[in-house]
Amino acid sequence: MPWFDLSVEELAEYRIATQEPPGLDAWWADRLAAARAAARPPKLTPHEPALYAPLEVHDVEFSGADGDRIRAWYIRPSFDRDDAAPVVVKFIGYGGGRDLPTSHLTLPALGYALFVMDTRGQGGRWSTGATEPANSTVLTQGITRPEDYYYTKLFTDAVRAVETAAVLADGAVAVSGGSQGGALALAAAALAPDLVRLCHADVPFLCDIQRAITLAPSAPYTEVPEFLAQNTALIPAALDTLRYVDCALLARRITASSLLSTALMDTICPPSTVFAAYHEITAEKEIVVHPYSGHDVPATHVERQLRHLREFWPV
Repeated sequence: MPWFDLSVEELAEYRIATQEPPGLDAWWADRLAAARAAARPPKLTPHEPALYAPLEVHDVEFSGADGDRIRAWYIRPSFDRDDAAPVVVKFIGYGGGRDLPTSHLTLPALGYALFVMDTRGQGGRWSTGATEPANSTVLTQGITRPEDYYYTKLFTDAVRAVETAAVLADGAVAVSGGSQGGALALAAAALAPDLVRLCHADVPFLCDIQRAITLAPSAPYTEVPEFLAQNTALIPAALDTLRYVDCALLARRITASSLLSTALMDTICPPSTVFAAYHEITAEKEIVVHPYSGHDVPATHVERQLRHLREFWPV
């Protein structure tokens, strides 16, 4: 795939044109308050203690949007510590689920607790899920009303995951993810700024969405124009809904130290849309540009993230 988006010089200047909906903070506060009011205490069940020792693995159920029970893994170092381990909340990319704990052992092995949120209604494509798993497309589910939209619920789940992890770990919280997981990391950092102190978002999805759906040649953004091409009367309502979950608009609320990445050959999350979110963050931030990568993260970037985490939170 050749470079297809803006030049590096243009990316440095690009800003989102979509206007933020009025009353966005109050609207999200109402969504989160309703989820907290419907919440029940989390349930932790030890998972294969003999298999994962010396780490501790717990199968978690916690309450997300509408009080729905969402699954997660909570993996932590079991060796003695004088203080609480910082916890990283990890979010999963489009179509995937939390998978098995074996996919998430690096950070716990390095001394960090990890809370891996499952993704409602996904986990049927490239990794397994446990929260109503399905091989489904979700980008247009409920798109005509922001209150009913799938990603309104998923962003609420993400905030509730951060709140649950903060209580379990009794420590500081970081968020991390790639693609859809990167969008959830940005959203959680924006909607729970009092809890999230560090944010890693790789090639994040759902940024500058109204540009992305007209530019990205690859799924899943293509789900929206395909739907609206047949349902033309719904275009105004759908575009309005997308403003409520646009991470480039929400990013203005992020106070966490943030490390983002983008790739110039990414046909799934075009680099201009990632830069749109990056430019709205006013907190300490850095973006890494991978000029010859597609929708993935080179191994060198993973080590960069680890260095950032270690510098911010030594353990």
